[in-house]
Amino acid sequence: MLIRTIKKYVIAGFVGIAALAAADELRASTPVIVDTVKAHLVIPRPAVDPVPSLFRSPSDPVDTLDTAHEHIKVVLYGDQTWHYYKTPEYQDSIDVFGEYWKTSGANPYGIELSEMPDQWAIWCVDSLDQYHCPFQGEVYHRGKFGMRRGRRHQGVDLPLKTGEPIYATFTGKVRVSKNWSSYGNMVIIRHENGIETFYAHLSKRLVEAGDWVNAGDVIGYGGSTGRSSGPHLHFETRYKGFAFDPQWLIDFKTGELRHRLFVLKKKYFDIYSNYEQDFEDEARNEEEDKKEDAEREAMRWYTIKSGDTLGGIAYRNGTTVKELCRLNGIKADAILKIGKKIRVR
Repeated sequence: MLIRTIKKYVIAGFVGIAALAAADELRASTPVIVDTVKAHLVIPRPAVDPVPSLFRSPSDPVDTLDTAHEHIKVVLYGDQTWHYYKTPEYQDSIDVFGEYWKTSGANPYGIELSEMPDQWAIWCVDSLDQYHCPFQGEVYHRGKFGMRRGRRHQGVDLPLKTGEPIYATFTGKVRVSKNWSSYGNMVIIRHENGIETFYAHLSKRLVEAGDWVNAGDVIGYGGSTGRSSGPHLHFETRYKGFAFDPQWLIDFKTGELRHRLFVLKKKYFDIYSNYEQDFEDEARNEEEDKKEDAEREAMRWYTIKSGDTLGGIAYRNGTTVKELCRLNGIKADAILKIGKKIRVR
């Protein structure tokens, strides 16, 4: 009964799997990173609602079902839940796991910032790829992305208790797993969308370089190893070696992923550009834009005719000669040229 029920729902999801064949054909000609317009042409616009953190079943797997795609499986659990599973063979064929691959170093790319576009779109989740919050909690007020005590702090700090589980944010391949200087026990995972996530100060690492992990897999336990004043998770998100504020992606308080399709902007790589500051700046800019638009709408112009004087124009338009001079940068005795437009509002 369980398998029949699961199969019913899995068949309903085969549209996404069938589309995978087309995606395979597109992969050679269409990179994961495209501009927003191109992304919407390849894959329909996704829901704009935040994505909740994946709930991982506490039950053990009881069966595996094949799907229409040989490398996509369905794993069934004892509590009647299920999820898709992509085989490592399929994932290993994706270019992102072959280029600039090193099992050490925070930035294996060596790309200049000038080579990066101003902005581009990155898919975070789709019908087969899921998301799990690495650790849900409040970002420490002194552990936000930005400058801290004259040093670059390229991630966020999430206070926790030693031994609490840390989860893989997306499905991917472990690039680095080692005890690394001030980071302490550190795990770096590269994901199919090209983003790399960093998990530092772990008390214990459960994965090794080269391991494949799924979103929601426990990759280690929180701790205070390396340069740390107390138990916390130092979490970073990087793209092509450049760090950006993880809060652009994740609301750590709710555990939700903010975007299915994330538009990453080059300005986010600036150490002074973090989610909270830029949100306020963008809100302020929006208000200023609205104000400018309103002023532009309120502008009125008058075309000078034969016999016009500044006094007559001011009287007919309910203003003053002084105001006309201010708006147009002229003097009260200026010569008015027939056919020229002057601003009256």
